[in-house]
Amino acid sequence: MKKIVFALMSFFCWAAGFAQQDAQFTQYMYNTININPAYAGSRGMLSLFGLYRTQWVGLDGAPETSSFSINTPLSHNLGLGVSLVNDKIGPTNENNLSVDFSYSIPTSENAQLSFGIKGSANAFKLDPNKLSPETAGDPKFQDFNNRITPNVGAGIYWHTDKAYVGLSVPNFIQTNRYNDNEIAIYKEKINYYLMAGYVFNLDYYDRIKFKPALLTKMVEGSPLQVDVSANFMFNDKFVIGAAYRWSASISALAGFQITDGMYLGYAYDRETTRLANYNSGSHEIFLRFEFLNKYSRITSPRFF
Repeated sequence: MKKIVFALMSFFCWAAGFAQQDAQFTQYMYNTININPAYAGSRGMLSLFGLYRTQWVGLDGAPETSSFSINTPLSHNLGLGVSLVNDKIGPTNENNLSVDFSYSIPTSENAQLSFGIKGSANAFKLDPNKLSPETAGDPKFQDFNNRITPNVGAGIYWHTDKAYVGLSVPNFIQTNRYNDNEIAIYKEKINYYLMAGYVFNLDYYDRIKFKPALLTKMVEGSPLQVDVSANFMFNDKFVIGAAYRWSASISALAGFQITDGMYLGYAYDRETTRLANYNSGSHEIFLRFEFLNKYSRITSPRFF
């Protein structure tokens, strides 16, 4: 039954023209560099980040995403980031390599406004053998392999040690992977992101912190995606929280600051749609390493 469900989903996606969205992450508040180039270097230290997400476990051909990034300040107002995202969905396999540059200016004693640009290259592959028997041998699908397309993006990011707001468009160029009689079989559309968060100290000694966060994503032809989350941090070590993706899923989040420079996070998503009947949920785990340098401004673990 699960194979039938995914086959039907794949059929409608490919027949109607698939409007590709960027890979989604439940723990977006820790993975900002993938969607906003202005974030590069904003933590004030060399930061390495690795994430793995398996979505809709138990459903054949369901998405799997791996992400690795590194970002660092180059000076007091310049930042650099490099990231690689691998996204597998059914018969498709995408690799996206991005390089980000940011420039920051102070807006007050404790606030910075950063501007970022992103240059990226996307390598797209389609395995025709994983398509339905009726289309697996179709020669028009044979030239999908290793299609490489460049793109550019930009973003702005304002932040203090307690708050942030960001607006970004990671890819300005809309790309048609394949055209047949002027119909886009696979289309990468422009994604618009707006994100915000704030950290509240809930006790006098700053042992308990609360951070609500918001991410909205808009793609032409798709419903507005709204993610809201609420996390609590205890003694700058333990994090626990919950998230809700509008009309899609609910999530439980947890994290642990293993050392001053190492943080481990995990999230579990459960669908709120009928798709929940055909999978056992989604899992997301990440590990972040950070190293102080001469431009470091952070003296204690930060929430974002």
